[in-house]
Amino acid sequence: MRDVKSILADMEAGRLSADAAEKEIRACFFENLGHTTLDHDRSARTGSGEVVYGAGKSAAQLDDIFNHMVSRGSNVLMTRIDADKAASLKALDKGATYHPQGRLVTYITEPAPPAVHSVAVVSAGTSDMGVCEEAAGTLEFFGNPVTRIYDIGVAGLHRLLARLPEIRAARVVIVIAGMEGALPSVVGGLVDKPVIAVPTSVGYGASFNGLSALLGMLNSCASGLAVVNIDNGFGAAHLANRINRL
Repeated sequence: MRDVKSILADMEAGRLSADAAEKEIRACFFENLGHTTLDHDRSARTGSGEVVYGAGKSAAQLDDIFNHMVSRGSNVLMTRIDADKAASLKALDKGATYHPQGRLVTYITEPAPPAVHSVAVVSAGTSDMGVCEEAAGTLEFFGNPVTRIYDIGVAGLHRLLARLPEIRAARVVIVIAGMEGALPSVVGGLVDKPVIAVPTSVGYGASFNGLSALLGMLNSCASGLAVVNIDNGFGAAHLANRINRL
């Protein structure tokens, strides 16, 4: 896709009408597909391009979005793509990759510049792994080295202590936990790096589908700890990527 300067130059030289130039300039910033309005300018404004939230969109809509993004040379990240929807995506026949555990679809036109420092993704339990892989896959899509450290929750703190050097080596730490959500507070008291806490919907009845973990994390007495929404591995990873590139 051409930039605004080249469009204006063509209009000034008489090779392009004012109406055609206006249409092309608008397309530099956003594009209306009927069902979706793609934000092509997001990367210039925020440093990272638009990410497609797949839940609630049909496979046909996602394929249409994919084709328009790829035609502009964009990398593509789609989140919350379940296996049934992935099986219907034509994008997978065009070079896109499905990551079933994290429910992500990725397509790389040009790899993101590699980050110098790593991000640790730490989980309390194996049951949290879907959220962990959403976070880890998002981080890798944006060029961050990831250290995965899973199943080291507070029921066996010796597991956490054994992996502490690896956690401390990262520049940002994402800590993911369900049930009572205690692990981020423990990690926050042991490291000197930003900790991003992710509550998950894992747990029994009184966990209230992650609300118990969310409230516990919001009430943490550990300093330097931020909390994102329940099961929001993507949001934690996007924030960690920005911190890692400061």
